[in-house]
Amino acid sequence: MSYFDPTLIMFMVYIVAMVLIGLFAYRATSDFSDYILGGRSLGSFVTALSAGASDMSGWLLMGLPGAIYLSGLSEAWIAIGLIIGAWLNWLLVAGRLRVHTEVQNNALTLPDYFTSRFDDQKKVLRIFSAVIILVFFAIYCASGMVAGARLFENLFGMSYTTAIWLSAIATISYVCIGGFLAISWTDTFQAGLMIFALLLTPIVTYLAIGDTTQFVTLIETARPHAFNIISDLSVVAVLSSMAWGLGYFGQPHILVRFMAADSVKSIPAARRIGMTWMILCLAGAVGAGFFGIAYFEQHPELAAVVSKNPETVFMELTKILFNPWIVGIILAAILAAVMSTLSCQLLVCSSALTEDLYKGFIRKNASQKELVWVGRVMVLAIAVLAIALAGNPDSKVLGLVAYAWAGFGAAFGPLIILSLFWKRMNLQGALAGMIVGAVVVIGWKNLFADTGVYEIIPGFILAFISIIVVSLLTKAPNTTVTGRFEKADELYKESV
Repeated sequence: MSYFDPTLIMFMVYIVAMVLIGLFAYRATSDFSDYILGGRSLGSFVTALSAGASDMSGWLLMGLPGAIYLSGLSEAWIAIGLIIGAWLNWLLVAGRLRVHTEVQNNALTLPDYFTSRFDDQKKVLRIFSAVIILVFFAIYCASGMVAGARLFENLFGMSYTTAIWLSAIATISYVCIGGFLAISWTDTFQAGLMIFALLLTPIVTYLAIGDTTQFVTLIETARPHAFNIISDLSVVAVLSSMAWGLGYFGQPHILVRFMAADSVKSIPAARRIGMTWMILCLAGAVGAGFFGIAYFEQHPELAAVVSKNPETVFMELTKILFNPWIVGIILAAILAAVMSTLSCQLLVCSSALTEDLYKGFIRKNASQKELVWVGRVMVLAIAVLAIALAGNPDSKVLGLVAYAWAGFGAAFGPLIILSLFWKRMNLQGALAGMIVGAVVVIGWKNLFADTGVYEIIPGFILAFISIIVVSLLTKAPNTTVTGRFEKADELYKESV
């Protein structure tokens, strides 16, 4: 590819713009609170779009369209489950978590919050939650590395190994420089880029196919059951797809956006903006994969790459149907999806290592400047680990995301919900739920994957039950713990 290729130029413009935003955010980052939580200063618009962009990673433009292209509308149950789960998360968790984390000694991270919420003097919750974050985010970050590598590999014809390092460097640069503010500001821009690409591509693909009758005939020829949203799916398969929605309650990189909102009053507007953005993006991703079935059936001579790897369907449609300058903008949206999620994940991992382990156990009196620089070093270390995990060229984006999503959803989801609604919950119950959720997901994934039941279902249910049973069988929390809960609950009710 020529160095003056329009697509390459637009890509480079995008990457340079992200790094410049990182440099600007660097000037606004004065302490560790700014670096990992932006000083709790995000308005409703930035809160909504940054939460959406950090949620919808490369799987939105690669994994989901690929699944739809391969199986038809039956894969759309994932999108339906995600919409329901995200709405409930905004409604039930967002505002309460914003208030509770501030009341709980201004907690900056989830392990911080758990430690204060349950008066964990021995910091057992901090250790276990930090370890869970590191384990599952290593897998999640690997999915981002794979998605970025697929993009660079497909677009520039480079080797998979080189592609991984280039996509990683693009993200690491602005995370290390600007921290949370850089991520939030770039996420807002990236969210706009993503929705532009996801709405434009399926529309242009549909118009390129021709009339509706031809479109229907082509899809029915290529995938006879593509229009059937049930198809041959069992009840278990439908529930497993919709169960993706359960994961929202425990995703640290999404929950941290709620914690960073400037006030509870910003949440309702953020919910409306975020849900509108999400529904349009998911509809676009489903449309791109579905219309891609008809387009490549109509043009089989162009389908070689997609036949080999369905997760490239969005990229291939873009490269075929658009002017090279527009291709550069639209494919930058894939990089935006990858970078927005990967950057937040790297920062959450960094905060777990820095705030919860380094400051908590190694250097309790570390200065703010020292913590910021340790955080930057941790970003680099985690990125290298994720690159190592993503080293297999046969890795599938959706598969890696599904595993990490289930891990967080089961380990933290029930814990977050009950900690915000149930005063009687105690330290022992919290620890039991966290461990049971994580262990069941890992065990189910490795021992019972053939059942077709998504591992988040048994993990979430058993973790929820464990918290309630263990809390009731052990000593009730002391008045300090219940007092802080009541204060936060009262403040939340006064603010809505």
